[in-house]
Amino acid sequence: MSGKVVVVTGASSGFGKLTALELARRGHAVVATMRDIEGRNAPVRSQLIDAAKAEGHVLQVLEMDVADEASVNSAIDQVVKQHGKIDALINNAGTMAVGVTEAYTVADVERQFAVNFFGAVRTDRAVLPHMRAAGSGLLVHVTSLMGRVIFPFFGVYSASKFALEALAESYRYELKGIGIDSVIVEPGPFPSNLISSSPEPSDQAVLASYGEVAAIPGQIKAHSNDGHDAANPPRPQRVADAIAQLVEATERRPLRTVVMPEGMDLGVQRLNEAVSPIQNDMLTTLGMSAMI
Repeated sequence: MSGKVVVVTGASSGFGKLTALELARRGHAVVATMRDIEGRNAPVRSQLIDAAKAEGHVLQVLEMDVADEASVNSAIDQVVKQHGKIDALINNAGTMAVGVTEAYTVADVERQFAVNFFGAVRTDRAVLPHMRAAGSGLLVHVTSLMGRVIFPFFGVYSASKFALEALAESYRYELKGIGIDSVIVEPGPFPSNLISSSPEPSDQAVLASYGEVAAIPGQIKAHSNDGHDAANPPRPQRVADAIAQLVEATERRPLRTVVMPEGMDLGVQRLNEAVSPIQNDMLTTLGMSAMI
């Protein structure tokens, strides 16, 4: 298998970092993108490059802020100038708001969507002209099980991931005839720094009106990584492996791939399997079966 040119967003930590390293390990030309590579993320940049080099692979790190259209366009232009193409884009960058939903102001919600949803809109639009010209390509959208089901106090985050699922699925149908695949990866509750670094809601008056309920999000954050089996802890690497398999697939990929910690089943796969025939029947009824 010849290596592909793959761009990974949000590669400074978590699934993005693991995915960038796994794809480099498999011989792909990986461009790991993140913010502030000369500042706070400079150590991560060096760590990624050194880790790949130690295994005999090459990994490139580029500055990209998915919330800034000029930054996105500049980074994608650099990749195309250097490599001549982009075979796959991994939309992984994201933040997670955990709190009383009403207490998040419109500006708070806009900041969440700026990264989780509009970030993917920007990167997809930046790479798609090059993929359309090539007649091939892959868009991977990393959402969450909370892009399909709802947990209390994750409403703003879930809204951004539900929106990303809709975007990705629409692209799935519209791009099929051009030779471009759009897929969704739905990770389960793996340990990460997303919850602990959650932005607080700004409307303190609303928070105060919720009384004891307002304390629940803090309890969720404090215990977010509790309850895991110490002898068999969740392996976030499973998500990186699943993404790498999608990148390397030679046949049409599934629309949705659920990746849960070992031994856990929250029903998202069953939900997807139940909804899929309804969606396909609707498209068939509308005369769009060729897009399925």
